[in-house]
Amino acid sequence: MTRELRRKSAYELVAWIRGWVLLCRLTRCSKCGTVIVFRWTLANELWVHEVIGIPTMPDAPNLETANRDGEELLLWPTGAPGAEGKESTDLPSISVHLPEPSNAVGTAIIINPGGGYRTLASDHEGLQVARWLNRHGIAAFVLKYRVGPKYTTEVSLLDGLRAMRLVRARAGEFGISPNRLGMLGFSAGGHLVTAVGTRCDAGRANSADPIERVSSRPDFLVPVYAVTSGAKRGRKADEYFATDELVNAKTPPSFLVHSHEDSIVPSDQSILFYRALATHGVPAELHIFSYGDHGAGMGTGDPDFGQWPGQLMTWLRRSGFLTDKNRVAVQGRAILDGKALGLFWVTLIPQDTNAPIARVMANRSAEGRFEIDIDHGPTPGLHRAEIHHISDEYPHVATGVYSMDDATCYSVAVDVVAGQPLELVASHLSGAVIR
Repeated sequence: MTRELRRKSAYELVAWIRGWVLLCRLTRCSKCGTVIVFRWTLANELWVHEVIGIPTMPDAPNLETANRDGEELLLWPTGAPGAEGKESTDLPSISVHLPEPSNAVGTAIIINPGGGYRTLASDHEGLQVARWLNRHGIAAFVLKYRVGPKYTTEVSLLDGLRAMRLVRARAGEFGISPNRLGMLGFSAGGHLVTAVGTRCDAGRANSADPIERVSSRPDFLVPVYAVTSGAKRGRKADEYFATDELVNAKTPPSFLVHSHEDSIVPSDQSILFYRALATHGVPAELHIFSYGDHGAGMGTGDPDFGQWPGQLMTWLRRSGFLTDKNRVAVQGRAILDGKALGLFWVTLIPQDTNAPIARVMANRSAEGRFEIDIDHGPTPGLHRAEIHHISDEYPHVATGVYSMDDATCYSVAVDVVAGQPLELVASHLSGAVIR
C-alpha cells in the first residue's frame, strides 16, 4: 500500500468515528487545583493540540482536610501523667477526622470506643462513627485512652478530661465552635462519657499548662449501652464507679441509647442515669430498643437498633447543637379567614437546615394566641410556619379529626425577630393550604 493510500485509509477511519479521534492526558494545576486535559484531534490529516481546563469535581476531596484525616495528636506531647512506659498504650491520643469545609456545621464530637476498659474497639465504635459524623458535617475525634489492667478507670478519666480540654483549646484550628463540643461513647467508653460529664470542671486558671486552663465540660453527652451505676455494673464490676450518683443540675444534656436484650450491660444502667438527669432537671432523651446486641456500634444493617444514629441527628438539631445562633422566645397569634383559631399546633421550620425546629400547641381559650419559651424557641431568621388546625369545637372528636394527619395544615412564611410578635394570617383563598 502506497503512502497516499495508507494516509487516505487512516483518514476515512477517523471520519467513520465522527471525523475525529480524541486522545487525552490529564494533569492538575499546582496553584488552583484545576484538572488540565491535553487533547489531540485529527483534522485535515493533521494532529491538532489543544489544552482544556476542566474545573475540579464538586465532590473531589479537599486536599487540606484529606491530608489531616486520621492525624494522631498526643494528649500530652511531653508525656502523660502517670504513664508507666513509652509504648503506644502508654500514650493517650486523639485521631482527627474533619468534614469537608463546605459541609462543616461547626459541631464536634469526641468518640470513646468501648472494650471493657481492657481494649478499644476503635473500628466499628470509633472510625466508622467518625466517618458517619463527617458526612453530616460534624468534626470527630477518636480517643485512644489508657486501659487496664495496666491503668485504672481514674487514669482513663484523666485522658477523657484532657481530650475535652485539648479539642476545645484548638477549636479555631479545627474550625469548630468551642461551645458545641460533645462526647459519645460505647459500653465502657459510654461509662467514660458519663464520668467526664459528671466530674468535669471549668479549668484550672493558675495552671502552667494553658490546656489545663480550659473547661473539660462537654456540651452534650451520648452514652450508648453504657455502664453507669455502682449497683449493677455489668460483667466487670470492679472497673466502674457509679456515675448516676454524681449527676447534678450542671450535668450536660444527654442522649442515651440501649437495647432491652443487652445481656452484658442491662438497660437499667441507662435508665438509672436518665432518672438522675430527670430528677435534676437536665434535658435528656432515652431510647431503649427491643432488639440489638451489646457491642453493635451504630447498628449497621439492623432495622431496629440501627435507627439511633438518625434519631441522634434529630436530637442534636432540635437541641440547637448544630448552630451557634441563640434561641429566642416568641409570641404570636394565628388567624384563619379573619377568625382566631381554636385548637392548633404551630411548627416553625427554619430555612437554615441546621437550626432547631420549634413547636407549640395553643388551646381553644387562647383566642388564637401562642407562646414558645426561650429553651424551646426558634433561632432568628426566615421560617416556614405550619399551622395545624385541629378544631374549634369541643370535644374536637366531633369534627372527625383524630390525628395530625387528619388536621388541616396552612403554611405561612415568617421572619423571626427577637421581641417581635408573629402574626400568622392564613386564608382558604390564599393558596396557603398544603393539606
